Amino acid sequence: MKSLVRWGTTLAIVGSTLLATVTSGIAPVIALSEQQIKSKLDNIPVWLITNPQGLPLSRPLPEQNGKKTTGSVTGVYMSKQEAQAFISDLQKVKDKDPKMTQMVKSLQVTPVPLGVIFQQVQKTKNEPNRLLFAFKPVDKEIKAAMDLLKKSGQQVKQFTSVPTYLVRFAPDKSYVPIKLGDQKAEQEVVPVFFSMQDAQNLLNQVKPKFPKADIQVVDVDGILNTLQEKNDPWLDRVVFFPNPEARQYIQNLPKQSAPSSAPAKKK
Repeated sequence: MKSLVRWGTTLAIVGSTLLATVTSGIAPVIALSEQQIKSKLDNIPVWLITNPQGLPLSRPLPEQNGKKTTGSVTGVYMSKQEAQAFISDLQKVKDKDPKMTQMVKSLQVTPVPLGVIFQQVQKTKNEPNRLLFAFKPVDKEIKAAMDLLKKSGQQVKQFTSVPTYLVRFAPDKSYVPIKLGDQKAEQEVVPVFFSMQDAQNLLNQVKPKFPKADIQVVDVDGILNTLQEKNDPWLDRVVFFPNPEARQYIQNLPKQSAPSSAPAKKK
């Protein structure tokens, strides 16, 4: 997800479900394909700051070792509210250039499926002229992740990626699964939360029976690398759950497009 890509088209949230297929115990297990990973990420809306044509606001990359670079960087926000706040702050800055002032006034927040960005990264990662996506995690999630890591004894000065959370039966045990869907089409999945509170809610349900259960913090890059490289059967059952703000956005989409994405009951 930290790779450079070229991207310049208007994209909108697409409706897709994240019910993973449970593989047979006797079937060969291979790492997930790019399309499988994209499908898992399509349920996570992120936000870009764009002009009315959908082109993202970007800035040139700084020189490296005294040499100019041809790429540029744009912010990818995990929170629509924080993206909008950035635009508001930018519009308060006075600029003597009328064209720049007009451009800033026209900026808007545009939703994009995280899976689309992931796919573009994979397709263009070897191209020389690329746009770097700089992810902007939700401020309170960064604090929650760092607090949890420090509580576990880790020395953490900063968290540079997007944190995700998984609930384990114990530090040396497997991840807690939950069930999605109705009784006729119920499937067991392994939830990866973008919200600490969602993980805490699941942990609260598990703790009475499994006192050693805990929450593990893993940056999203680590999760994606594991999905791409490992052959563990449980990876096929991984489902990403949007944070509450993103879920609210999804629920407000037209019913024919909005996927069901609220965390379900535990197993």
